[in-house]
Formats: sequence, structure tokens, C-alpha cells
Amino acid sequence: MRNTENRFEPQDPDFERKIRDSFARQGLMKHLGAEISALRPGYCEIRATFHAELSQQNGYFHAGVSGAIADSACGYAAFSLAPRDSSVLTVEYKMNLLAPALGKTLIARGSIIRSGKTLKICRGDIFIVNDSAEQLCATTLATIMVLTGKPEHSPS
Repeated sequence: MRNTENRFEPQDPDFERKIRDSFARQGLMKHLGAEISALRPGYCEIRATFHAELSQQNGYFHAGVSGAIADSACGYAAFSLAPRDSSVLTVEYKMNLLAPALGKTLIARGSIIRSGKTLKICRGDIFIVNDSAEQLCATTLATIMVLTGKPEHSPS
């Protein structure tokens, strides 16, 4: 669903609260110290700050961190366009590592490429930041499934 400015229109006017509540329930994002830094219909940005527990053997951010925050950024970009009574699940994603993620901050920017009723195709670009300069270090392509009529629920 697009308006004349080529931007996506949310089906749920309360999408931001829904996404922030969902994100707060993600144990992995808490563990990574990740946070949503930008959110709008069809787009989500998630950041993680480097600390030793997120590194691999050479001192870079571990690729698993890149994949995790990119997956969530793409998922929430898709969720921003989903109906109120729905949830989303990743069907698949592919990640290409382009450069070592050596820096202070990792940023994943998820955006919608195609928004179907059930499947949303998303692009996730992952950047490493050093001294305010960003470098693309990985990219993902994700397929997100919208489960209409099946809202998220908190684990009991």
C-alpha cells in the first residue's frame, strides 16, 4: 500500500507502540543491548553498541549479531505494515558479509521492497560506524510472513 509520495501506509495507526512493545519482549535484543533508533511505515533501524561479548575471535562484531539485528529490523519494517490483529515471522533470509564489522556501533536498516498481503520482501543493510563514518559491512534479503488474525502474545 503506497500513497502518492511513494511511501507505505500502515494498516494499524498504532503500529509504533505495537512494535516497541514487541521489541521490548525480545530477550535476544536485550542481551545484545540493541535498540530501535528509527521507525516509520515500511522501515526500521536497530543499533547495537560494541562490547566484548558481541565479538568474534578477531575482535569484530560477530556475524550472528549482524544477522540478528538485520532480521529484527526487516521483521519490524514488515510488522509496521501489518494489520492490528496480526504477527509476523521470518520465512527466510540470506546475508552477505561484505566487510569486517570492526567499529563502535552496528546499525541494521530494514526496509520493504515489496509489500504483499501475506509476504513482505525486505532488504536489510548493516553498517559499521567509526568516528561517525558509516561503512556497509553486510546486506540481507528477507521474506517475512504476516499471520493475520494471530496477534503476538506474551509467553506465559
